[in-house]
Amino acid sequence: MSERRTLSLPKAPPASDDDQGDSLNRRQPIRPNAPRQRSRVRVDPAPTDGGDETRPAEPGADAAPGVQRPHRRDDPPGRQDRPPRPQADRPREHSGDRGDGAPRGSQEPRHPPRGDRAPSAERGPRSDRAPQGQRAGHGDRPAHDHRAPRDARGGRDERPAYHNDRPPRNDRPARDDRAAPHARGPSQHQRAEPAAARQAPEDGRMRLSKLMSEQGLSSRREADEWIEQGWVSVDGEVVSELGTRVWPHQTITVDKIAREQQAQRVTILLNKPIGYVSGQAEDGHEPAVVLIRPENRWSGDTVPWQLTRGHLNKLAPAGRLDIDSTGLLVLTQDGRIAKQLIGEDALVEKEYLVRVQWVAEPEAENVSEVVPEEVLERLRHGLRLDERELKPAKVSWQNEHQLRFVLREGRKRQIRRMCEQVGLKVVGLKRVRMGQLVLGKLPPGQWRFLGPHERF
Repeated sequence: MSERRTLSLPKAPPASDDDQGDSLNRRQPIRPNAPRQRSRVRVDPAPTDGGDETRPAEPGADAAPGVQRPHRRDDPPGRQDRPPRPQADRPREHSGDRGDGAPRGSQEPRHPPRGDRAPSAERGPRSDRAPQGQRAGHGDRPAHDHRAPRDARGGRDERPAYHNDRPPRNDRPARDDRAAPHARGPSQHQRAEPAAARQAPEDGRMRLSKLMSEQGLSSRREADEWIEQGWVSVDGEVVSELGTRVWPHQTITVDKIAREQQAQRVTILLNKPIGYVSGQAEDGHEPAVVLIRPENRWSGDTVPWQLTRGHLNKLAPAGRLDIDSTGLLVLTQDGRIAKQLIGEDALVEKEYLVRVQWVAEPEAENVSEVVPEEVLERLRHGLRLDERELKPAKVSWQNEHQLRFVLREGRKRQIRRMCEQVGLKVVGLKRVRMGQLVLGKLPPGQWRFLGPHERF
């Protein structure tokens, strides 16, 4: 160990006021707005190969006496164990001494360079912190915790970035969802399994309610109601579970109670006038069912039943008519009749009388003479609606102003849209027949019951 050298300093005579002023001027820092004036202190000899004197001044060393700087996260280990440096001989800082210069977080050096300090390359790295000139002053940093209070923090784009912030979200590598299919829920193969389980078995069995509908025993909804009530038997065994599958050749028996209930369901034929809608009320127009009143019953009706409130319950149209169309409208409580008339596989014919005008000659007295035969050929077959080809239709002249249409399907405003495609304008439309039932002598606005032996 080298012997410690002792340096003796000669005692200086007391300095006069002028000498003190000159020495202070000589000690002026390079930066005119330095935060303090350093006073002369007597320095004991110290080793030159390390120690506190070779380190730069600490940020925040100008704090008030007795106030210790909070520990920072990036301080080197052991640094907080050193005793504080003496500060009693430093003059107290006043706010007026700072002047109007750069703020505390300026990029200029905080303290004037000292000639007795070793170059930074010789001192070696202190820590992983940025150089002192690039750090904000102690007063600009939050104490200990770099995060702002929760209620005062804004979004990531609204607050200043700190040295240990995470990178912005859009700078992070995008997550590859394909690497973790379990995080996105069941795969397509897993979702397809329940659908496959719901498909009909390939052994030929089918749902009981569907088979009853195909055999004409009831509608599918009606069959489900009967199954829940325990009114359906298959080969003598009662079935009460919905979704039960049976063989087409098995014998289905319906309880007498279900038959009696079904027999009480009625079907009503109405000659709908203009201004009424077929279903629910819309745009201020009343539904056609409001015409089903005792006083509007046709006097020629031969069915002995009396109209009751129960007959109006669940009475729905089977084949709609537009608000500006007239003629035969069927209202029924029987799901079998609804399926027969408007089901997907319905083949019942509907006949209409349609008064038209030829758009090219709207004043023509005999429309049948001015309309080319090719127009009727297109109406009979070759038109499409809603990107679907129409089924073949029967179209002929009923008289010089009316066409007779016979359709086996029912699209929305089908006849009017068909005529528009070939240059015809519909002036009036009346339905006169559905299957075997004709409108006959039933007056507009009046109704009658469908008889027990009448069929469509």
